[in-house]
Amino acid sequence: MEFDFLEPVNEGILKFISSLSSQELGSKIVLHTQDQFPDISKITIAIVGVLEDRRNSNVINEVDLNAVRKRLYSMFPGNWDASIADLGDIRAGNSVEDTYFALKKVTSRLIRNKVIPIVLGGSQDLTYALYRAYDDLEQMVNMVAVDNKFDFGKENETVSANSYLTKIIIDEPNNLFNYCNIGYQTYYNSQEEIDLIEKLFFDAYRLGEISNNIALAEPVFRDADLVSIDLNSVKSSESGNLISFEPNGFNGKEICSLARYAGISDKVSCLGIFNHNSTAPESVIIAQMVWYFIEGYHYRSKEYPFGSRATYLKYIVPLEEEELVFYKSDKTERWWIEIPFESNGHNKLKRNTLLPCSYDEYLSACNQELPERWWKAQRKNAL
Repeated sequence: MEFDFLEPVNEGILKFISSLSSQELGSKIVLHTQDQFPDISKITIAIVGVLEDRRNSNVINEVDLNAVRKRLYSMFPGNWDASIADLGDIRAGNSVEDTYFALKKVTSRLIRNKVIPIVLGGSQDLTYALYRAYDDLEQMVNMVAVDNKFDFGKENETVSANSYLTKIIIDEPNNLFNYCNIGYQTYYNSQEEIDLIEKLFFDAYRLGEISNNIALAEPVFRDADLVSIDLNSVKSSESGNLISFEPNGFNGKEICSLARYAGISDKVSCLGIFNHNSTAPESVIIAQMVWYFIEGYHYRSKEYPFGSRATYLKYIVPLEEEELVFYKSDKTERWWIEIPFESNGHNKLKRNTLLPCSYDEYLSACNQELPERWWKAQRKNAL
């Protein structure tokens, strides 16, 4: 059984939860204890800890998620109807690959059962195991990383917290359809890496772009399956990370907004938060990010592709060489743009698809400007 890899929640946490009031979150979740394991068929969100950081040379402390759990469970929930469980921790295996295997199996089982895992690491190379969890689901994967770096490495380099993306791109089976980085800082990434992102038709947004207009990120999350957040993307004055000091990054409000965008997306089926130093100050922002993700989940609208396009307003924008088709939801007023099917025998999706977009992109199209994300998606779809 996949869940045999999970150890029960720490006895100290159980004792802490027993001291909470009935209104606090810890009193409203289902726990994996020595005596019982939660009924997966009755939960919608599962918290999973992974005590593995051997591939992150920048971390000093061993992974300890007790402070995060205490902060999270002492918060008050919103008006949520989601059933939440804490499934405990996956301990580091004899090798890092053993940990990857365990995490892959647990995550895959949860997603197959329509349970959204919130994975708390550990180092960010665990994202590779989360990506491989989709192998058994036979679907293409859209991945979003909130990170100040692209995390490329050499082709033959051992996968690490700073090089896991290369392994995702080159390893078979290659199920990655799109990768998007949110919040990269140019001085942490070589020009060759930035050029490679363009060559692969991936998307990347600089920290300044998102900080100036946080709403740019919402359509990106709306099309994501897997979201990986590196805590180093948050500036240290906000995260409390004084061990690997970061003077620039997202502030607390911005990173929580991004976590909420991930939660509100109808498509996101897995969230990971990685690369912290297991300090008490960091536990505050991590707990709040998890809270906002769950809050976002509560407001999922179950829109396209779950609904019918007949309930959307259709806008056709003629350009010189293209005719763009936009859809606007009459429920949430969010926008999509149609990516036409390329009948060339190599199309990955084999059908017309809708790409989430913003109202600003619609206005740009009306001004005869071809949206960059539409162009990249069409090129990638035809490969």
